[in-house]
Parts: sequence; structure tokens; C-alpha cells
Amino acid sequence: MALRDSDPADVGGYRIEDRLGSGGMGVVYLARSASGRRLAIKVVHGQYADDDEFRARFRREVAAARQVSGAFTAPVVDADADAPRPWMATLYIPGSNLGVHIQDNGPLPLPRLRDLAAGLAEAIRDIHRAGVVHRDLKPANVMLADDGPRVIDFGVSRAAEFAASDVLTQTGRVMGTPPFMSPEQFSSPQDVGPAADIFSLGAVVAYAASGHGPFDSPSPYETAIRVVEGTPELDGVPAELLPFIRLCLEKDPKSRPTADELLRLLKDGDWPTAQDTPTGVSGTGRPRRRTRRWLATAAGTLALAAAVTTTLALDGDPAPPGDLPAGWTAWHARSKDPSVDKDPLGPSTLFNRCAATGTSLVCAGDEVMATRFALADGENTWALPIDPTADNEDFSSSSSGGGTIIGTREGRVYVYGADDRPDADKSSYLTRYTVQALDAETGKVIWRTVTADGEDGTEPSSDQGASAAVPEGVISVYGRTGSQLALLDADDGRVRWKRPLPDPARYLCLLHSVGGQAYLLSGKYTSDEIETTSVSQLDPATGRPRWTVKVKGDMNIVGHHDGRLVLMRTTGAHRTLTLINIATHVVTTVKLSEAQPEAATPTLAGGTLYFTLTNGGIRAVDPTTGRQAWASNTGVEQSGPPTVSGTHLYVASPSGRLAAVNRADGEVDSTLPGRDDGAVEGPPTGAPLTLVGDALYVPYGLRSVYTVDVRDL
Repeated sequence: MALRDSDPADVGGYRIEDRLGSGGMGVVYLARSASGRRLAIKVVHGQYADDDEFRARFRREVAAARQVSGAFTAPVVDADADAPRPWMATLYIPGSNLGVHIQDNGPLPLPRLRDLAAGLAEAIRDIHRAGVVHRDLKPANVMLADDGPRVIDFGVSRAAEFAASDVLTQTGRVMGTPPFMSPEQFSSPQDVGPAADIFSLGAVVAYAASGHGPFDSPSPYETAIRVVEGTPELDGVPAELLPFIRLCLEKDPKSRPTADELLRLLKDGDWPTAQDTPTGVSGTGRPRRRTRRWLATAAGTLALAAAVTTTLALDGDPAPPGDLPAGWTAWHARSKDPSVDKDPLGPSTLFNRCAATGTSLVCAGDEVMATRFALADGENTWALPIDPTADNEDFSSSSSGGGTIIGTREGRVYVYGADDRPDADKSSYLTRYTVQALDAETGKVIWRTVTADGEDGTEPSSDQGASAAVPEGVISVYGRTGSQLALLDADDGRVRWKRPLPDPARYLCLLHSVGGQAYLLSGKYTSDEIETTSVSQLDPATGRPRWTVKVKGDMNIVGHHDGRLVLMRTTGAHRTLTLINIATHVVTTVKLSEAQPEAATPTLAGGTLYFTLTNGGIRAVDPTTGRQAWASNTGVEQSGPPTVSGTHLYVASPSGRLAAVNRADGEVDSTLPGRDDGAVEGPPTGAPLTLVGDALYVPYGLRSVYTVDVRDL
């Protein structure tokens, strides 16, 4: 690559001979030392030179890289983090990187794939033994040297010994390359450890075997959702390497093997199966809890899930006009951490849902079963964990973001809990799921009902379509394997009836509460596609369907308007709406005047269907005619679903950046800056907001909420 006029003649006394490449962080040059040794010198871009945080991260990069032996990497020769443009020189590794090689020559043959897998496992083992986590293993960072693959570029690595106190990770920036990042790098960046490199290793080997990544998607956002929730695409991977890659790509970090275990498995070929060890290789980790999801693309599923999850207090209609709660004053507050397991890395996501009842705002998420803020002054009077027994390192809760508000009723709030205990030989764990009714004012448990107890139970979360609040109580997935529905009585939690769910071998089911009614959606599938969706309104007295309507494709409920349910497909661009008349059960299809992208999140509120985009875009559509009324950009990225008043809609980002948008024309009338740079900038999106009269409550950051008077915006 030819040098440019703007390139330096030397860096740190090393003579520059050629450009090797450039990327987001800087330019890499080929240089020579005084003795003639060839070096690769990375010089960071000028715009980062004045960024003190970047310089600190760069110093850490150099320190991390120097700890690694160099047998499987490019050893550091020299560096200067204090130069006008910081730089680092490593030994030059001749050859092409894996990404370029695959683009030019296609996938590697099986013998070379075996060598690559073993070489990368050796490199990662060496890196981890030095106490370092690379965090950006990707094809471009794998050099195909004559003596085997070398891992380069510790640009976003983190010394493991600093993980507990590293304030640099608290900015919430998602560091890495999405197609090869691990789920925890998106959902819980502060919890990233050596297992993240194992996940990336599996993705890199899959890419080398097939020519495409296992989670490739047109946009980084969709790729991120596929990494976190989707099934890897492994077409083209030789059968011999599938067990290796699948173990690496386990969603739960504790279910992934270590580099040493990978090398042993590659040598012995003794791959574990799900029957042999349900937690992966070592048998000491925890399997993921069972949840119910559509067999559809993760982007469509998550987008619709954000819109259709409702509670009795938050049902998509605008809040009635009113004044402020008695004694209200503007406040912001953070919930106490109720977890028994005091992991220093701690939870790192925001609340996923809040609900107001009486004088209380109750929020949940981030392994908080529920916590209460006073509506008037934000006093945080109590907080309860999802798992009160999580006091053991091996069996502490591992699912990030757990907890949600199922519904509210007369000063009570419905939530769910999940307490874990090891089985007899401590090789696995058993989970007891409960639905609980809490006194919103005091946090006292009014009733607690076990819905599942064992390895195969289903988490009774409304976010996962496994529970729904109705005036009579809570309808929940029930039983040892989650094969039934049951009504838990609102007064005492007793099971009033149980009904079997459709055959799980042929159907995937979701529960929704819409307008105080419970609906069961049963998607009938062949292979990986939903052929039809049956929509049934359940009789809360018996659990039997009052009526059932069958529609084509993989439909999900967005909400209800003018006596009709509004449904949309969960995959593909949104081009039509499906309406079901609740009284007559007549089905009609409405064509949208403007197709909406698959990644747009639909929310039906105040009689208007709003599509929100991760870049801050928002479109307003009439659900009766399909006509787009206006399109606007709020400037609020990764916003959650909008909350509406009579005149405005409000959206907020995970950091609490708020925008008030005029419902009539889409004009942004006012904004407030974010309050917490510790919020994740990628997924997840912001949480739904709660409007009580003129007081708007905004969840943000780490278990935090602030409130404003919307009349002052």
C-alpha cells in the first residue's frame, strides 16, 4: 500500500517504508529498526490524541500486549503513549490476515481449519495465562504466518486483574467488532472475561470454514441481536468441527470451555453432548434458563417484544390529564442493590419496566425482582433480588437483565422470582420459579406461587410471553416442563385452573395481556418457519378459548385500537398490518403507505402506531388506514418505546436522554441531555417511560430513575 504525502518519514526513530493498512483506531505502517528488523507500527488517528481516556486505554493496550509471551502473537518492541500521536511497534509478521485470505481464496480446507483452531486456542491460552482478555479477536486480527496463526492488535483488550475496578469500562462503550463479539460484550460489557475470547474464537473458525460469520446481518444492530439471541448459521462448516464451534458459541459464558479444554478436545476428539453435561465442558457452569420465543429472526422478535409487553397499569393508552402527585418535586435516584451475590463487576443494565400504583413507582430488571421509589420524592424504600439464595459463586444467578413487572392491581404489583440450588452431586442446578404479588408500598409478599421447580421449567416472564396479567390474577406458563397454562388468583395466588398448551413439537406459544384480556398466540411451524398463527382470547374463568382466529405467517400482537387487535409480522420489512375485530373476529389487512424496516420497533399508543429506529428516527402511522402521517428524528438513539400524553410523545435513551415530540406534526419541541454515561450505547434500548398526570418517570443508567414535569419541557 503506497505511502501518502501526509504519512510520517519515521515514527519514534523507526524509518517508515510502507503502509500496511488503516482502521478505526489508526494507521499501521511497515518500518525498520536501525539493525534492519522489520516492525509493524500502529499510529493512532489524530482525533484521539486529545482524548485523555483514549490515551489511558492505549497505555493499557501496551501494558497488556507486553504481558503476552509473543510465541503466538506479535511481541511488542517499543511504544510511546505520550507522543503527539501515540504509537506502538510490534514485530512484523509477514503474510496476509485471515480475512483477506478468505476473501481472496475462499474457505480453508479441513486440515488447515484444524491447524487454525488449534493455533488460535494456543494463542488464546497464552493470552489468558498472562491475565489478559483480548476482546477483539476477528479475522483481521489473525495473521497467517508460516509457523501458524498469530493473534495481533490488543486495541480493546483488558487486563483481567483490573476488571473489578477499571473505571474506563464504565463509559458503557461497546468495544469490539459486532459479528465476532460475544453476547456479554453487548448485554453486560463490564462482565466481559476470558470466555468472550472463546466465543470470538468459535466465530472466527466458523468464518474460516464457511466464508461468512455465524451471525452476519446487514446492519450492526441486527448483528448484535443475532449474537445475543440468535442461532448461529453454520452452513458450510465441516461436521468434524461443528462440536468445537458450537461449544465456543454457547450464549452463557460459563457453558463455554477454556482454551486448555479446547486443546484437549481437539486432541482427543471426545466432544461432550447435551446428555453428557448440560452445562458445557466442565460441568460446573449453569445452563441458560428456558424462555419462550418465536422461531424467527431475533431482530423482529425483540422489536415486537418491546412493544407488545403490557401491564394492567401500562396498556398503551395516553395517561389521563392531571396534575403532579401529592408532594412531588423533581428528583433522580438510584435503587439500592438487593443482590446477595456481591460480584464486584455487578449488574450493568437498566430497568426494563416500571409501573405506578398508589404512591409508588415499582421498577424491575437487571436481576432486581422489584424495587420501590416514592412517586413524590424518589425515596427508595425497598428492593428485592430475583434470586435471594444467590450467595454461592458456582450457583449464583447468571442471567443478566432478569426481572420485570407483570402487572399491577390495587396497590399490588405482580413480579416473578427464580431461586436456584445445586442438585445432589452439584454438577447442575435446579430452579424454582415463582409468581409473586407484592405490596407496592412495603415490598411485603402477599402471596407467592411456584410455577415450576426443576431443570426444565420456564421463566414466567411477561417479557418472554410466558405470563399475562388480567383482572382475575396472573395467567402463567405452568408445570415442570412449562407445558400448561394456569390462572393464579389475584387475591391469594391459588391455582384456579390448568390447561395444556399446544404440542410444543409443532407450536411455539406466547401470552399477551391487551386491554385487560389475555391472548394466546400459537405459531405452527415447519422446519424454521411459522406457517400460521392462531390467536385465541382466553376465558379467565376457565382458561378455554372464547374464540380463535387463524392468520398466515409469524404474527405478533402490537396492541389494540378501536375494538380491533393490531398484529404485525415478526420478520422482514413491515408492509402490512393485520386487524382482528374483537367482537366479530373478522380479519382485515391494511397496507402501509410506507414500508417500515424490520429493525423498527412498533408501538401502538393513543390510537397511533409509532415506529422507532435505533438512530433516533420515528414514524407515525394511522393503524386504520396504514397512512404515514409524519416522519421525524428525535436525536435519541437506542430509544425505548414511546409514551404518549394528549399532545406529545416521549422517548428516552438508556442514558436518560429525553425528547418530547409533538404528536400532531412530529416536531421535536424539547430535549434533555442524558444523565449517565454508564448506560450501554448499543442494545439494550431504553425502557418504557411512565407518565402519572404531568409527572414523567424515566428509567436510565444503572438501576436509576429521574422525573420531570412535562409542562416544563
